[in-house]
Amino acid sequence: MNQNAVLDIAMQGILISAKLAAPVLVTALVVGFAISFLQSITQIQEVTLSFVPKAIAVAVALIVSGNWMISEMVSFTHALFEKIPSLLSGG
Repeated sequence: MNQNAVLDIAMQGILISAKLAAPVLVTALVVGFAISFLQSITQIQEVTLSFVPKAIAVAVALIVSGNWMISEMVSFTHALFEKIPSLLSGG
């Protein structure tokens, strides 16, 4: 197993992590921005107001994209298992 193989696997792991985290993070960002915008318009300065809508939106994002996340992770794991013989043989 050489350095290029390790770096390739690490880069693929980072990319899959970013792909899997994106729907949840973008949802939380959009909902947080919308609640903050609403608070600034109405001048309601309640800190806990954004927690419940953000938690609900993240839960919905997980329900909607959960199947895709699992299938992406399973295909990544299968690809890693298929690479094991070539990694051990050095080629």
